Amino acid sequence: MKLTRRVKEILSWYESDNPGTKSNLVRILMEGQLRGTGRLVILPVDQGFEHGPARSFAPNPAAYDPRYHFELAVEAGLSAYAAPLGMIEAGAASYAGAIPTILKVNSSNSLSTTKDQAVTATVADALRLGCSAIGFTIYPGSEYQFEMMEELRELSAEAKAAGLAVVVWSYPRGPMLDKAGETALDICAYAAHMAALTGAHIIKVKPPTDVIALDAARKTYETYPVDTATLAARIRHVVEACFGGRRLVVFSGGEAGTAESMIDMAKAIHAGGGNGSIIGRNTFQRPKAEALKLLNDIIAVYKTPLA
Repeated sequence: MKLTRRVKEILSWYESDNPGTKSNLVRILMEGQLRGTGRLVILPVDQGFEHGPARSFAPNPAAYDPRYHFELAVEAGLSAYAAPLGMIEAGAASYAGAIPTILKVNSSNSLSTTKDQAVTATVADALRLGCSAIGFTIYPGSEYQFEMMEELRELSAEAKAAGLAVVVWSYPRGPMLDKAGETALDICAYAAHMAALTGAHIIKVKPPTDVIALDAARKTYETYPVDTATLAARIRHVVEACFGGRRLVVFSGGEAGTAESMIDMAKAIHAGGGNGSIIGRNTFQRPKAEALKLLNDIIAVYKTPLA
């Protein structure tokens, strides 16, 4: 496999990593329709844990079968497939080597009243299943944020020592933040920066709005103005917060939306220098043919050269 100049540049950002970890980053960066571009589209299917099976899969009953998601990711030519332990185990043999996988090693559920997640899988599981990376969620702002970060520190060290990459979902929530604050520009940039500081190779955050939530941050943004007028401009600020763009940053698909809104979001992420999309419900809840078309259209956006 001959690496592109862009992939070689990205690998150079991760100066402390061993050849195994870099090889697993290459597996993700050189997979699917976007191979070699530095852009990624990843399918995450952890919603059954987070929201329950009917809320996740009843709109498209074929998606109750974990193998469906492997098939969708492979047929769409995606960069990777991320899921909890049981989902990956259910298709691990049939789809071994077919697409890079990311084992989500912690999860929450909608029956909990706390802003926390349980560790539900191990680095040993990821190695046994041939995964390229582990995925871990932190909730900056939660009462349990420090415990989550400490869990992440331990799992990250173990994963990197074993040659795996680390993907961090950084979702702000907690008593200081209302719903608007969770996706505010200053909060999203802060959450992304924290994920970079924990040693993440790939960072997942939500697309930011133009809200500035923290009073202390508002003063800084007024003194040193940041363009908040468009989603592309706000994406650019979040990317800059991740070590000046020297970390891979992907953005979630958000709440249920139209195909047009998903494509428009991808255009803004691409224009703002984001590394791509990680879209779950907005794809697997659609009929397969419709999902494949949407994913292909999103990939086409990321293939488009920037002016």
